[in-house]
Amino acid sequence: MSTSFSGMIECNPLAHLYGIDDEDAEWQSAIDVCLLNSGNAYDALAALFGVRNYDCFRPLAEDRGLPNDIAKETRTLLGDGGVDDVSGTTWITWAELARADWQETDSSGTLSRQDVAGQDTHWGPVWTVMRTLANLYGPDHVRLVIWFY
Repeated sequence: MSTSFSGMIECNPLAHLYGIDDEDAEWQSAIDVCLLNSGNAYDALAALFGVRNYDCFRPLAEDRGLPNDIAKETRTLLGDGGVDDVSGTTWITWAELARADWQETDSSGTLSRQDVAGQDTHWGPVWTVMRTLANLYGPDHVRLVIWFY
């Protein structure tokens, strides 16, 4: 059985200006990740999210569920069934991605996170968009929300 994913890059631009607790500081959907990432490499899903982690990477954001403050557009993309129609959900901020050890390897020491999910992979365009938004709104106010089928 294969594993597919979908998701959304979200940002909270007003949190950067007024603080996360401001009543107008809401998360907004920025772009569907499927428009940026046309690949489905299981090694990348393992290294980032712990999905199909046969190579025993230490994932960055495994099984966190959905953020409590998920953007309305992202919830709509997820569908009417929500988490009941998917096999897993998680999310990660640009701040966490920027702090990650991209040279960390799998348990065999042969594949690094950079090799399987770095800037030169199918994930590169996702990281470019997130980095750009983080430069505008701050790294804690940009995140990737992702779910698996």
